[in-house]
Amino acid sequence: MLRISKLTDYGTVVMVCLAKHAPALCSARDIAEMTHIAIPTVSKLLKRLTAAGLLNSTRGTSGGYRLNRQTYDISVADIIYALDEQRGLTECSHHVNDCALHRVCHIKNNWQAISAAVESALDSVSLEALAMPALPSVNLERVKQLAIGVRHG
Repeated sequence: MLRISKLTDYGTVVMVCLAKHAPALCSARDIAEMTHIAIPTVSKLLKRLTAAGLLNSTRGTSGGYRLNRQTYDISVADIIYALDEQRGLTECSHHVNDCALHRVCHIKNNWQAISAAVESALDSVSLEALAMPALPSVNLERVKQLAIGVRHG
């Protein structure tokens, strides 16, 4: 089964926390308390999310972090790729010709299509939708359509 790392999972939790408190500034300590994630992990996530342009940081005693864009303009894919630089399900999905078998492989194009469908599905879910108690059915239908397209396309 496909899996994101624990750090990336925690990153989505941090982003949802900031979305729910937008547009207020939240300190790393506040976020750690609200999410029950250890402060060193929260600090690491905030640094990476800020470097990726998803967050703004303000220094000082009354400083903190806030979203750099609207919640509807940040996708789950944006968050995942800010924290997990590895794209694609297989090496050839993102880095063509990086595999020792690239000259004789008969399924690399299929893996590229599957990876593109997964990325498209992740890109179709906004932080706004992720922050809801349940994803809206419209987004779930889009994800299902993309999965069916891979199976039948």
